[in-house]
Amino acid sequence: MTVTAEAPAVAPFRFFDLQVDRKRRLGPSLLRVTFTGPELADFHSGGRDQSLSLFLPHPGQDAPVLPVPEPGDDGRAWHAAYRAIPDDERAIMRSYTLSGQRRHPAQEVDIDFVLHNDDPAAAGPACRWAEAARPGDKVVVLGPAVSDNTAVRCRPQDDFDHILMWGDETALPAALGVLAWLPAHVSAHVWLEVPHRADIQPILTAARLTVHWLVRDENAPSALDAVRAARLPDTASPYAWLAGESGTMRELRRHLVRERGYDKRAVTFVGYWKRGLSEDALREQPADA
Repeated sequence: MTVTAEAPAVAPFRFFDLQVDRKRRLGPSLLRVTFTGPELADFHSGGRDQSLSLFLPHPGQDAPVLPVPEPGDDGRAWHAAYRAIPDDERAIMRSYTLSGQRRHPAQEVDIDFVLHNDDPAAAGPACRWAEAARPGDKVVVLGPAVSDNTAVRCRPQDDFDHILMWGDETALPAALGVLAWLPAHVSAHVWLEVPHRADIQPILTAARLTVHWLVRDENAPSALDAVRAARLPDTASPYAWLAGESGTMRELRRHLVRERGYDKRAVTFVGYWKRGLSEDALREQPADA
């Protein structure tokens, strides 16, 4: 074998064949599924709000139906081949945040699914799959092979000293990941929305934290009203991270930029879903819709 002077370049994302190991209810609206597989040795999360694409089989299929990636493809040919598969055969693709990764005693990753027990009509195919999942069920993940990757969206300016955060239950894994990453010198004001008090999750962070849980079935104020009424510290370099329902996120961003004077470049906002639209329909919308 010839050893070259430089290691070969590694693509930032690749496909991982995984299987369900176990699952656990975190609350009335949250279900954690733990996946395992030997390929996870090459999975390298960037932490924070690390996102990935999850491919699921249709009912009756043993595994997701996907085209085989060709060497050198930048993704466009693969995506065209994926779209060419009939809808009722093609793997269901959904975007999720990584909730956790462990290497010992086994290679494992966690993904948290939001359930819709209060509104069964809102339950999509990923929610239904998670509720029915059993150990050994197969999935495919398009995830990071290097830790510094573009699917980590939380990237504050180097000198940030305060973070304002909002997220609903769909953004809870990402919000908890960001909070766990924060350094001790940063202060944080956080608003997290959940349907029920039993959905509240423990928070681990070194930051100086002020957290407000907005519990919807207890008539909590809207996120915009709650943030607008808040007294925030006067800091030199504030940063904001907003994620969840697209309409709420945009209202909050406008408030921070127009009324609070935040620099647009210091506000990260990610719409995970949009009221009245499925994820498939949301993907078809223009980026500025």
